[in-house]
Amino acid sequence: MSRIMDFEALRQAMAENAERPEGPARNARAEELLTEAEKLEIPLAVIEALGHQVKVYNYSSEKDRVFVPFARLLRMWDERPEDFDAYEAHALHWTFKWMTAGMLGQPHIPLASVENWLGEMERRYRVAGYSERAVRAAEFGIASHIGDRARAERAYAAWLAADRDEMADCHACELHGQGGWQVRSGRDAEALELWAPVLEGEFACAHEPHGVLARSLVPLLRLGRVEEARAHHLRGIRLVRPMESMRDAYAAHVEFCALSGNEARALELLAARPAYFTDTGHPRSLLEFLAVVTLLMDRLTALGLGAQEVPGPAGRTWTARELAGHARVEALELAARFDARNGTSYVGDLTRATMAAEPLAERLPLGVRTAPAPPPGAEAIPGAEAGVPELLARARRLSETLQPDAPQAWAALARAADGAGLDARARAELADNEAMSLGPEGIPVFEEAAALYTEAGDPGEALAARARGAYVRALTGETEAARKTVGGLYDEVLALYAEGATGPRQTAGVLISRARVLMRCVHEGAPAEEAERAAREVLAFVGGRTGDDVRLVARGAEARAMLAELAELGGDLPRAADLFRRAVAEYTGAGLPWFAVEYEARVGALSQHLGEPAEAERALRSALEHGGAYLEPTGRAQLHLQLAELIGARGGTEEAAGHALQAAHWADEAGESGTFGAWGRHLLGGLLLRQGRWTEAAEVLESALAELSAEVHGDGALVQTRWWLGDCLSELGEHRQAAEHRLLAAGLAEHWPEQQDHATLAHLAGESLAEADLPAEADRAYVRAGELWEALGNPYFTVRALRARAWLAPRLDAGVPGARALMARAVRVCGEALAEADDPLEEARLTTELAHTHRQFGELLLTVAEERGAEALAELERSAALFATLGTDGLHGRTGAELAAAALESELGRTAEATARARAVLAAYEGADVTDDTVRLRRETASRLLYGE
Repeated sequence: MSRIMDFEALRQAMAENAERPEGPARNARAEELLTEAEKLEIPLAVIEALGHQVKVYNYSSEKDRVFVPFARLLRMWDERPEDFDAYEAHALHWTFKWMTAGMLGQPHIPLASVENWLGEMERRYRVAGYSERAVRAAEFGIASHIGDRARAERAYAAWLAADRDEMADCHACELHGQGGWQVRSGRDAEALELWAPVLEGEFACAHEPHGVLARSLVPLLRLGRVEEARAHHLRGIRLVRPMESMRDAYAAHVEFCALSGNEARALELLAARPAYFTDTGHPRSLLEFLAVVTLLMDRLTALGLGAQEVPGPAGRTWTARELAGHARVEALELAARFDARNGTSYVGDLTRATMAAEPLAERLPLGVRTAPAPPPGAEAIPGAEAGVPELLARARRLSETLQPDAPQAWAALARAADGAGLDARARAELADNEAMSLGPEGIPVFEEAAALYTEAGDPGEALAARARGAYVRALTGETEAARKTVGGLYDEVLALYAEGATGPRQTAGVLISRARVLMRCVHEGAPAEEAERAAREVLAFVGGRTGDDVRLVARGAEARAMLAELAELGGDLPRAADLFRRAVAEYTGAGLPWFAVEYEARVGALSQHLGEPAEAERALRSALEHGGAYLEPTGRAQLHLQLAELIGARGGTEEAAGHALQAAHWADEAGESGTFGAWGRHLLGGLLLRQGRWTEAAEVLESALAELSAEVHGDGALVQTRWWLGDCLSELGEHRQAAEHRLLAAGLAEHWPEQQDHATLAHLAGESLAEADLPAEADRAYVRAGELWEALGNPYFTVRALRARAWLAPRLDAGVPGARALMARAVRVCGEALAEADDPLEEARLTTELAHTHRQFGELLLTVAEERGAEALAELERSAALFATLGTDGLHGRTGAELAAAALESELGRTAEATARARAVLAAYEGADVTDDTVRLRRETASRLLYGE
């Protein structure tokens, strides 16, 4: 560490340290700076260094170290108050509040000492002339901590009644505490109403809305306001993630995940903060954290995942069950220490209530990448308590009506019967249903089922089982063998039916399997005629025979869908869509909506091709509705994705975001996080961005980037995601990170044939690098952008890149001469483009750009040039003259340039000229709309120049 030689250098070093991330490194630097301050032998330097140390300790995991430097400060104040300047005197009194709260968080400090400190704070505030507001807030903190409700209510009322003064906490912090009391009093809705100004950004500080966002999560879940809870989690976790001192808020996010079915997300949060398990500098927040860890581990254990490895204290591996036991013991021991100090059971009661909390949502989608829901323990089989005859009857009843849970019913029967006590018919049905679930391995099982059907005296169903086996064989690629097999079965079943030896259902079963096989042949290149005839034959056969038999209705609907598919393959998309809609109507009319899902989805896709987005949207919505609870996660994800894209394209941003969220959630549930899930998050992030929800969008887009790949999603998706993320981070003031994403996106776009995106991203990267105070890097980005804009023939952004470089030049080797040269070049490029323009609209746009360039040239000269007056004034006059040629469209630009010139002339002592310009501006706005902000500001500026108002 280099020696600090003077007070200003010390102050600069402390300011730099204050900007470093919270944590031990910052604390250690504060200690070094105190040593350096003592060497200066300036009392105020030591006072400021001690105050800096107090602050960094208070906002770190080493809060227990704050008392020593504060005690020294207080002693210095009592001995020589004249050594303190006004700021440090104020800071000393302000820090009293931290001491009271800090003592409460340390169970080894007796309650009597805390109460004595409160009295000392009250005395000193009275002497200094401060209001009681901060004192009563501190008293409320003590009473609410120990569970003295009556005293807490009195202190709360007195806190709110006392005048706000400079010792009162900021509005955001006060509302945090007031809302917290409402929550502890069982008034969640009132708490959220109190917190609204903080949540909506009206009040903020260095640690708010961080804390309020965290504390609002569980109340929102209890009230069923899950959309807000999700948004608050995404916003809040991003804010508290880098704040080491906010372990309690971080714990609230873990608690939210544990109570909303997001256990996997909660484990990720624990893994990101291993030190939180062991940092002992603030026992109160450690207690809150350990209580939440216990809750989460108990939840995992209840889900049958007690043996799963989980993140925990360093030095060993932990299972969920082991960590639950460890965290429970540690938390209850800490709570007992607080209660022993406080003389109540209140802290222990709260801790046990936290650990025993029940989930408030089964599985709340968050939008960020997460593992599928942990598999639950073995569920009771519906009807498992019934005997084999009852199970058989149930399975047959569900199969008769084609219910989606029929396969589970047959599986339950198979487990219960275990092959014993069933006749040949029942064994045939069991084998038939087992074969359907086995894919290609089920082909021989279909043969077993056929043999059993024959034994049971049902030759038609035997043929239908073998036909089903032939279709599965076709699906494996053996279409020719399957076609020959099913052709023979077709002849046999028609003969049996003609003889009255089998019924319509069995015959239709063979006919539909034959049509399916022939459709597979079409997909492999065979002519469509035979498949079309087969489908029509199914329709002709079931027509008039269905009655109440939904199985026959389903055969007909499937055959109609085959005709639709053939029409689509033939290029007749309108007819295909119409036939699919008719198939859907037949399924839904028979009470089988789950079979209609695929065909409604096909209608949706066809409608998009036909330029009918409204019909596509209707069909996709219907598909989701038809599928209901029976829709597989992958299918549900795909439907939500399509709806998100359609609705987003027509401007329904909020609803589209809801579908993108659901798409990502169901893709994760299906194990498709890296495919559909990543794409859903990509869409969701963009849609949140469009709503101005920058923090949520950034969280989602960062999650999407973890799995998006050029191979699966295309490099366009990667570029767009990084572009959007850069925009979000720029809005959030994270300029260095924004630049990183914009440069990475530009690197991908560099190889595209069309270079517009490459140029735009390079330009945006320059903006971010400049905002991040990286002038050399920003200049390189603008050089790249400028070259690309010039190659694209875009004079506007060529000029803007040059202007940006000109503003950077004085901080680089180019210096002021380089700045002048770049701005002159910008003027020249714009002027040349204007001279070549032959369209009036283009001329007006280029004139505007040139006028802006002259004005910036003048302002730059005012900023950096030593002999600035005449040259800068000439540029501002050129700007005003160019804007004047644009008439009313250039009015604001002209008056802005005139006022800048007037200010310069006033500074140069040319009062008459300055006054004339100001009067001209006022005249220009004679009768103008006074509600227009620009008009109002221009007139105010002109009046000040004229009258000094």
